[in-house]
Amino acid sequence: MESPEKVENHIVNWLDHYIKTSKMKGFVVGISGGIDSAVTSTLCAKTGHKVICLEMPIKQDPRQLNRAENHIAWLQSHFQNVSSQRVELDSVFDSFCNLLPPAENQEAHLLSLANTRARLRMTSLYYFAALNSYLVAGTGNKVEDFGVGFYTKYGDGGVDLSPIADLTKTQVFKLAKHLDIIDSIQKAPPTDGLWGDDRTDEDQLGATYPELEWAMDAHYRKLPTSGFSDRQKEVYQIFQSHFNRNQHKMQPIPVCKIPSGII
Repeated sequence: MESPEKVENHIVNWLDHYIKTSKMKGFVVGISGGIDSAVTSTLCAKTGHKVICLEMPIKQDPRQLNRAENHIAWLQSHFQNVSSQRVELDSVFDSFCNLLPPAENQEAHLLSLANTRARLRMTSLYYFAALNSYLVAGTGNKVEDFGVGFYTKYGDGGVDLSPIADLTKTQVFKLAKHLDIIDSIQKAPPTDGLWGDDRTDEDQLGATYPELEWAMDAHYRKLPTSGFSDRQKEVYQIFQSHFNRNQHKMQPIPVCKIPSGII
C-alpha cells in the first residue's frame, strides 16, 4: 500500500456518500478486539456520522474482551459521534444449546455452534441497526471474503456494506498503523473468536494471511505450480481447498429460473 492516507480518505468518502445516498443515520459495527473491526469502526467514525460500537461476547477470551473495550475507549476519546453498547449473549447461546438434540458428529456439532455464535451476533447488530435506522458495516477483508471464504454465511457475512473488503489483511494492518490503532490490537494474532479458546485464524486455515494472499494472487494470475517451492505448493493447495469448498458463500444465491413455457 503506497499511500494509506489516500486509502483512508477514499474509504471515508465512500462511506459518507453511501450513507447520505441511503438516507440512513449512522453505522453499527461489531467490535471483536481484532484488527478488522478496529479499522472498520475507526473509518466509520471518521465520516462524522453516528457510530454504535457493539460488543457481543459469547464465552469470550478475556484478552479479546479487553482489547475490544480498550479500542472503544480509544475511539470515544477521539470521536464524539461514537457510542457503545454491550450485549452479553452467553445466556442466549446456552439456552439455544440446551434445546438441541444430541449430535453424533462432534466435529460438525462444534463447527455449527461456532457459526451459531456469529449468527447470534448478526441478529444483535441488526436489532440496533433497525432501532436507529443505521447500517451494519461489515469487517471482512479481501482474502476472507473473496479468497478462502473464512466467514459465517448470514453471520459476520450478513452486512449492509463492506468498507475494507477490497483490502488484503496485510493492507489492513498497514492501514491500522496509519490510523494509530492501539498496539495490543495491532500485535494480536488474528482470530475469529468463535471457539472460546485461543486458536488463531492461522491455526484454522493452515497458513498465514501473507501466504494466503500470495496464493490468491497466484490463483488469479494462473501461475504454473511447477515453479513453486514445497511450502508454496502446500499453501496453494490449502487456498484452493478453501476457495472451492466455500464457493457457496462467495457466489450469489442461485435462483432456479423457470422457462416461460412452463410457468
